[in-house]
Amino acid sequence: MVYLDFIQSIRQRQHNLVKINKNNKEVSIVYGDDNSINVNVFNNKILMELAGTFDSNLKELEKISGSKIYFRGNSIAIKGDKYANETVKNAIEYLIERFKLDKKIDRNDIVASLNKDIVGDMKNHSSVQSLEEVIKTPKKSVIPRTKKQKEYVKALKSSQIIMSLGPAGTGKTYLAVAAALSMLLDKKVERIILSRPAVEAGERLGFLPGDMKEKIDPYLRPLYDSLYDLLDYEKIQRKIEAGEIEIAPLAFMRGRTLKNSFAILDEAQNASQMQIKMFLTRIGENSKIVVNGDPSQIDLPNKNQSGLIESQNILKDIKEISIVNFDHRDVVRHPLVTKIVQAYQKNTNDKG
Repeated sequence: MVYLDFIQSIRQRQHNLVKINKNNKEVSIVYGDDNSINVNVFNNKILMELAGTFDSNLKELEKISGSKIYFRGNSIAIKGDKYANETVKNAIEYLIERFKLDKKIDRNDIVASLNKDIVGDMKNHSSVQSLEEVIKTPKKSVIPRTKKQKEYVKALKSSQIIMSLGPAGTGKTYLAVAAALSMLLDKKVERIILSRPAVEAGERLGFLPGDMKEKIDPYLRPLYDSLYDLLDYEKIQRKIEAGEIEIAPLAFMRGRTLKNSFAILDEAQNASQMQIKMFLTRIGENSKIVVNGDPSQIDLPNKNQSGLIESQNILKDIKEISIVNFDHRDVVRHPLVTKIVQAYQKNTNDKG
């Protein structure tokens, strides 16, 4: 009798501990009495990509989360603080969904998986993304990770003029460059124009040697980095030489009309209201214009000269212009970036 009671208690315990995700038959979650969580993955392709080369993905999760992660067979055991364990479990579920959509997992996905706002947004939808929200490029599929990023990608595909404001790490530039490159390769536009105000970030760099391209390249390096991440270096160089990709300082845009183009003004917080107006009024037939900026990182000697927020307020009632405001919840870099952004925002609010 005692033995039967024991067996019954074991069965009941197993029933209580095992939770099968109804949307994902390849995974079972087992909760232990010591707050540990076992994630059992029955699809070997998913399991190998989830773990990463030499278990690099799981090691990164362990490093950032503070939980201990043990990988053996088809089981990933998570041990540590109850809340941290649940966060890692949610991160693993998120990464599995990412893999199903894009057939790979990169480091940005690892970082994003530990952002409770991003993962929470995923859990509130039946699928991570619809195909309309994915930007296809030769090297990778670029997938929005937050609700605001989805809104931004939708605007990039449907609106003629898009303004995005928000802190560093929210994907403003990267997503815009990805959308531009995708349209260029699909021959929906004939060229991409990337521009920034040539304003030094608080330092005096003095005289820069070389021709005009060499002088302005340091200011435009983030745009190059985004391009090279999405298309091979040699192909990017060929397109630059052919004029299909043009990189120019904002001052060189005056007097031009942009036709069949996708133009991006980055770091627009360092442009005046009149400069932003000048850039927006360059739009011509079959063209898109994107204006990106972070109002908290103005490098102008007189911060009141920045026209980004004022331009947003002036243009907000024009229905053809989409305006997207990001915040710290949309940061998809290292989780520490979110904390830094929040800390500076709190300091600004306290002073205000």
